Amino acid sequence: MQIRLHLPGTGSLKEKRSVIRSILDRMKQKFNVSAIEAAEQDKWQTAVLAVACVSAHSAQAHRQLEQVLAFVESNPSVQVYETDLEIL
Repeated sequence: MQIRLHLPGTGSLKEKRSVIRSILDRMKQKFNVSAIEAAEQDKWQTAVLAVACVSAHSAQAHRQLEQVLAFVESNPSVQVYETDLEIL
């Protein structure tokens, strides 16, 4: 899954990286997924997160990724403006 974010409250790359690192760390711990900042690293108010999980059943993977998305959307520091979820 890819999650495109807007970070309206950040004024520097350092602030952005702090917010993104916190989200990624908590996401990995809470949902046991692999996640990285995949694009827009040099822009201080946008980010693209890539999230992956492995499951024996596609429905389980879909539920898990939906929970991850809800978790990111609940963060007041970011605004989700686009997602792309793909189950292989």
